Amino acid sequence: MNILVIEDEVKTADALRLGLKESGYAVDVVYDGVKGLALAQKNAYQLIISDIMMPGMNGINLCTKLRALQITIPVLLLTALESKEDVVRGLDAGADDYLTKPFNFSELLARIRNLTKRIDRTVIAVSKLQFADVEMDLISKEVFRSGELIELTVREFKLLEYFMRRPNTVVSRDELMRDVWKIDFNTGTNVVEVYINYLRNKIDKPYQNKLIHNIHGVGYTLKG
Repeated sequence: MNILVIEDEVKTADALRLGLKESGYAVDVVYDGVKGLALAQKNAYQLIISDIMMPGMNGINLCTKLRALQITIPVLLLTALESKEDVVRGLDAGADDYLTKPFNFSELLARIRNLTKRIDRTVIAVSKLQFADVEMDLISKEVFRSGELIELTVREFKLLEYFMRRPNTVVSRDELMRDVWKIDFNTGTNVVEVYINYLRNKIDKPYQNKLIHNIHGVGYTLKG
């Protein structure tokens, strides 16, 4: 899962980054709501963890803007406020859950797991994905890079979609076989490597900035 943390207290943000990464999550951290909103519009996160009291744009206004933009990423609000009115305002603005500071990290992980289950049970209503200068329309099944239409086969489209839903996250060959090809055993073939090469020839080869990267001995990642 790729998580965006928006927290203006640097020590708290760093602690969240470290704890979440140690728990196996990919994490991006920003320190104000304005930058958080920009990243949420650009990347396909599975969860946003945001403080309420922040300079520039607070967590409640952030939720309001996300939902107005039809961005349905679940939001977990962190708050030092004990007022029930503030919690209600956050939930009314579109937040999915909240946690009052100070909190036990194991409780935060439990809340994340609960929200993850909701994601697994629900088809997230996203019609477009974007990473760097690549845009993917999930309805028309069209892909553009720098405004140029790129023709992909059905399997190449599914493979790119998998990466674009997990930007900056390393995925293994076995994960790709299981989730893209729906095969949970070793076929003894190099089909993943073949299709990664097909995709690179169309998405990366004509462009200076390469997006699909090998992580030796681990897998692949989509990063700018």
